[in-house]
Amino acid sequence: MKTVIEVAEAVRAGELKAVEVLDECLEAIATTNGELNAFVHLDPDLARRAADAVDAAVARGEDPGPLAGVPFGVKDLEDCAGMPTSQGSLLYKGDPPKERDSVHVARLRAAGAVPVGKTAAPEFGSYAFTETRAWGTTRNPWDPTRTPGGSSGGSAAAVAAGMVPFCTASDGGGSTRIPAAFTGLLGFKASYGRIPHPHAGASQTACYGALTTTVSDAARHLDVAAGPDDHDRASLPPASVRYEDAIESLDVRGLRVAWSSDLGFAVVDPEVEELAKAAAFELVEAAGLEVVDRPVQFTDIVKVWLGANAIDIFQDMQRGMWPERADELTGINRFFLQASEGVTVPQLARVWKRRARFEDEVAELFADVDVLLTPATAVVAFEAEGPMPTRINGQDVIPTMAVPFTQLANMCWNPAVSVPAGLNSEGMPVGLQVNGRRHADDVVLRLARIWEQARPWPRTAPSASTSA
Repeated sequence: MKTVIEVAEAVRAGELKAVEVLDECLEAIATTNGELNAFVHLDPDLARRAADAVDAAVARGEDPGPLAGVPFGVKDLEDCAGMPTSQGSLLYKGDPPKERDSVHVARLRAAGAVPVGKTAAPEFGSYAFTETRAWGTTRNPWDPTRTPGGSSGGSAAAVAAGMVPFCTASDGGGSTRIPAAFTGLLGFKASYGRIPHPHAGASQTACYGALTTTVSDAARHLDVAAGPDDHDRASLPPASVRYEDAIESLDVRGLRVAWSSDLGFAVVDPEVEELAKAAAFELVEAAGLEVVDRPVQFTDIVKVWLGANAIDIFQDMQRGMWPERADELTGINRFFLQASEGVTVPQLARVWKRRARFEDEVAELFADVDVLLTPATAVVAFEAEGPMPTRINGQDVIPTMAVPFTQLANMCWNPAVSVPAGLNSEGMPVGLQVNGRRHADDVVLRLARIWEQARPWPRTAPSASTSA
């Protein structure tokens, strides 16, 4: 499968037709999607019209844009005009197509990218595996008995299987980085506000993004998607750098880095810890970083994150859905909604106070270091149907402890990326997470690029289609 940049540059130069690329991707989807259930909606006609428009622009001597002719999937929590958005829920399954794109998707389409369909996500993006009552189970192309993670699980499965060069993702607690770690992909979460939402979210933790196979593709995506929008009061001003240039030239030598295998509270699979730690210190050497011997001890991030995010599910509800249609919801979302009904203002204030205390702890860390390295997840991909593991390394844990490392960046608005760190003894991918200072998206992507050059990874699963 060609990269995003390889496709776009070939189409822009007239060396490749966008419709030819689309046909190859549709063939790969037809061959593979039945087993993996990565796409829950396809619209070949809409995609063909977009690809034809790109080819027509090239024929007129025009530049269709930096994503010219690149087919992509849109996560089913995000709107794409002409396609429905089910949010992985029976509550929305069967709704009519959306009339408008999200700001993110609109920018991708304006840059010449070609949407082919919607990719599976757990209901409201609430958990780290992709299985729903609405659409069934999504599977990992590295091992179809395992999950590709969540909540961007369908996007991860589609890219890792070679169906399309990239897919959109979103990340409110790790939903881009967890699937990347589970499927051997590059999963970048930008600083909060770098890619605008149609409006600022209630918890202000979720960020749009993409799952790609290379750092260069992630940088080009960010160059296209970033920039302010008046509908999102939290959106950041235009970046002062071109990320596609920064990943090749930014000087990061001498930056201070800390490694933590547990953040002071997590339980981690020994193989995951070993592979991630080895990758971390190899990256330190390759990038010329300075290791700071500093303990990393945080309040349990998972508890802080769960308290802060419960309100987001209520925000997704339309009048008459709760509690009238409670039986159509998955168990975890029913639990959140029921638990949230009785929350008082003082209780909510305590949640936000805990979040503020955690933000102070993270600020104190980044006063001493520029980069924090951790495993991306505590385990490798588990059973496709779930549930999330409740026992790690011989210890009983709550289910969310399978993914305890990613929420920090969401709660505190930091950029972070999961890069492939290797394969465990079962041949399943393990991820290394790089966390940077707020707004230092260029640093995080530059370190990912240095790692990619030092230890190139397989761009797709061994079973992936190679036609596209």
